[in-house]
Amino acid sequence: MLARPLRGRHTRSERAAGTQRGSVTAEVAVVLPAVVVLLALLLATAHVGAVQLRLEEAARAGAREVMRGESTASVQQTVQRLAGRTATAQVGRDGEWTTVEVRARVEGPLVEFMDLDLHASASGRREHDG
Repeated sequence: MLARPLRGRHTRSERAAGTQRGSVTAEVAVVLPAVVVLLALLLATAHVGAVQLRLEEAARAGAREVMRGESTASVQQTVQRLAGRTATAQVGRDGEWTTVEVRARVEGPLVEFMDLDLHASASGRREHDG
């Protein structure tokens, strides 16, 4: 028959296992907040990238409208539809070339404290009739 340890007494391997469990818990408690912050930063960066892509698409669409002869109000509506209600478009002309610059503030729960303003522009020559 095997001898069992008396109650209240633990073998050396049992004490070591209990200490290891405690240290693992402490390590997780220290590392977990850092992992959460890193994940939040990654999500914020992805959001900023997505906003920039929307601004670039809105600038290209606005430039296409201007080149077709659409009004500035129509360009502004298209830009806001594609890039969001806070986006603004400025149309500049230099001879036959037209440039549409779109600006917007990045909004969201993770990036509002950064106070980021993004912009994109697109240029093209005005189409001629005939």
